Amino acid sequence: MGEVVVPVPEAPERVNSISRIFGVLLSPQATFESIVRKPTWLAPVVLLTLLSVGVIGLFGHRIGWRPFFSKQLESNSRVAEMPADQREQILESVLKYYPPVIYLIGAATPILTVVVIASVLLGLFNGLAGTNLRFKTSLAIASYGSSPSIIRGLLAVLVVLVKEPSTVDLQNLVASNAAIFLSADSAKWLAALLRMIDVFAFWPLALMAIGYHCAAPKKLSSPAAFAWLLIVYAVIVLVVVGLTAAFA
Repeated sequence: MGEVVVPVPEAPERVNSISRIFGVLLSPQATFESIVRKPTWLAPVVLLTLLSVGVIGLFGHRIGWRPFFSKQLESNSRVAEMPADQREQILESVLKYYPPVIYLIGAATPILTVVVIASVLLGLFNGLAGTNLRFKTSLAIASYGSSPSIIRGLLAVLVVLVKEPSTVDLQNLVASNAAIFLSADSAKWLAALLRMIDVFAFWPLALMAIGYHCAAPKKLSSPAAFAWLLIVYAVIVLVVVGLTAAFA
């Protein structure tokens, strides 16, 4: 009689969320294949939230909210024309209410951004590309695809700690976009447009394209996924620039 071969079950895949973050940055194809097999999403969001709130806290402690909001009010022509006592009254009101709002926005932005991206791309690829993705998979790809923002957050911490306080711009901490070539009196809509042309915007798009390709290799190539992502990002840019031009 022949020898009976008993199949040995495969060992369950071990998931190390931190190594996945490094893996997405250094070896995205293999890492996203692992993420698709066993989706997780929490670690990048937690790190991004901590960095976001940490940068805001460091900014408030080292630079201070008074000079920041004072500069913002000075850029408003209607406020600049008011008497000094009225400007000071507005500034005191802003200082009372707006810093907590900034902390809240900083804490909520990472999770909301990842959820919205995952939802939009899930609908887009399932509806137009014929994929059959699950939300958890899309959420995992969007979360780990955002890993370059962790690098930007660490650079932002360094900028706030090292740079001359009077030159720190909370709205553009890391000089990774085309807005660095603009003068201070440039049109706000143009500044908004050039801030969107950012290394840390296109890098995540490229990573997510690889991730969605790994999730549906027969339906979606990496270049096709990247093209769809660029279209979505272009729409976002148009909305942001349009709103800035309308309300600046």
